[in-house]
Amino acid sequence: MKFAVASDDFQSVSGHAGHAARFLVFEAETGKEPVEIARIDLTEDQTIHNFQGGAHPLDGVEVLIAGSAGSCFVERMRERGIVTVAVKGITAAMAVSAYLAGVIRPLTDGGACECSGDHHH
Repeated sequence: MKFAVASDDFQSVSGHAGHAARFLVFEAETGKEPVEIARIDLTEDQTIHNFQGGAHPLDGVEVLIAGSAGSCFVERMRERGIVTVAVKGITAAMAVSAYLAGVIRPLTDGGACECSGDHHH
C-alpha cells in the first residue's frame, strides 16, 4: 500500500490535512517496516484546501495520515479513492505501521461538509 503522511519536519505526523504542504510517502505492508519512497512539498495552490481539481501530486496514495482533518477533507479524499487517518504525537513511520496493525482507524466523514469558501467536491 502507498501512504502519504503530513509532516512539517519530514519526521513526525503534523498539520491539519487540508492545509498541509509537506508529505512523506511510504510503501508499506503488514508485518514489514514502512519504506519511505518520496517527499512532497506542495505549493499553496496544491494544498487540498486550495486545490481546484485535476491531477494532484498525492494521487496514487491509498491512505493519507495527518494530525487532524475535517469532514470536507475526508470527503474530498474519499472521492479520490484515498482513506484519511488522523493521529498525533508519533513519527510518520510509526503511524503507517499503526494503521496497518489496525491500531488507528480511518476517519468517517461525520456528516455534511460545511467548509467556508468555494470548493469543488
